[in-house]
Amino acid sequence: MTLTRAAAGVRHYVSRAPATFIWLVVLTITTYIISRFHPAFRDHFLRQRSTNLHELGRNPIRVLVSSAMWIDGGGLWIYYLLYNLFHVPVERILGTGRWLVVVISAHVGATYLSEGVVYWEVSHGYMSSRAIFTLDVGVSYALAGSAAVLAFLMAKPWCYLYGGMLLAFYAYNLITGDTFTDLGHFTAVLIGFSCYPLTRITDYRWDPIAVYRSLRARAAAKLSQ
Repeated sequence: MTLTRAAAGVRHYVSRAPATFIWLVVLTITTYIISRFHPAFRDHFLRQRSTNLHELGRNPIRVLVSSAMWIDGGGLWIYYLLYNLFHVPVERILGTGRWLVVVISAHVGATYLSEGVVYWEVSHGYMSSRAIFTLDVGVSYALAGSAAVLAFLMAKPWCYLYGGMLLAFYAYNLITGDTFTDLGHFTAVLIGFSCYPLTRITDYRWDPIAVYRSLRARAAAKLSQ
């Protein structure tokens, strides 16, 4: 009986954010596949699916899609955690369609702006021409966009605290790291913040104090039985 209830709970949890979990399944499969490759071939394989200037110039749609289906290296467990922290609540509250608008906007917008800076630096001799073939795959721009829009789904004053900390974190990385990916992440956060109009479809705002009070009341009710 307990296993049946647990399985039903898992199905309910997953069904409320279907696209996020489909994406995680794809990442799990592709990460397993890439782990079986020889390191030299893995690098060549991923570069062909990277959103670098060379591949964006050849087939932008293909690489924009394919780059979001692979991650460079291991550490898949952290994406399980981060997807559940950020993508799952945003997809649940906004719906799959609006969540996709946030994800695609952050992924595409941050990619083109950061690679545009690479193009400018290469053109003016500030960066080696080899930068047009750089390895650039992953899902972090989309994740940063979802993390940013989540601020608008929180109650005050938590939304200001969370949003400020998020912006400070990515701004700090941009200043200290000063790479095109740091610029991409910062841009993705700004794009996520610009998606505020999408959050106006719902009055729901997550309040940690209200959650705490609800859990405390449930615990007290069980103890009194």
